[in-house]
Amino acid sequence: MVNARDDLATALKPAPGLAPVEWRVSEALVPYATALAVMEERVAAIAEGRAPELVWLLEHPPLYTAGTSARLDDLIEARFPVHTAGRGGQFTYHGPGQRVAYVMLNLKHRAPDVRRFVAALEEWLIRTLGQLNVRGERREDRIGVWVPRLDQGRGREDKIAAIGIRLKRWVSLHGIALNFDPDLTHFSGIVPCGVADARYGVTSLVDLGIPVTMPEVDMALRREFESVFGPTLSRE
Repeated sequence: MVNARDDLATALKPAPGLAPVEWRVSEALVPYATALAVMEERVAAIAEGRAPELVWLLEHPPLYTAGTSARLDDLIEARFPVHTAGRGGQFTYHGPGQRVAYVMLNLKHRAPDVRRFVAALEEWLIRTLGQLNVRGERREDRIGVWVPRLDQGRGREDKIAAIGIRLKRWVSLHGIALNFDPDLTHFSGIVPCGVADARYGVTSLVDLGIPVTMPEVDMALRREFESVFGPTLSRE
């Protein structure tokens, strides 16, 4: 399927001389409000040149977030706390078993182009999934990364990764959420990303039968991030 974003899905490497992106992984569940506060503070520091760019990998306790385009009707049952997020998009779920990556990059030093940035995030996820033997695909009318499920019928597709971003002074907040092994029933409290068509569901690596661990997912994410966005440096 031809997608206009395919032409934008090129590397988004930094300008010469920019420091490596700090790569941080949190082992414990991080409350959503805490993550927002950390992002806001770090993005201000990046914009002012006081801190390097950052990618922060974490998991949240079960919760729903509402993006700037969220429709109240898409909240079917508030089974978990609902947080208003400044990111674009609609309702989504976060919880244990889902690898969230908050991506704080200064697009002034890369490419000040929102569509290209979204396409680069999709490309990062697609390359990561390829390393894990999953064929992820982008869709013209749906943001995120999708997996065809021919075993479940013609035209059936499941979303395996979501994307939601915001920019402040051309520095990005929020990022991606890749389903490793979350409780997929938790998505039933919302219409995920506003996609109500019964042909489209939600899946995960474990649901697809991929024998992988979270550390292996993290390794693939980092390797392919560097192939799209440039070098990283772990925080000591």
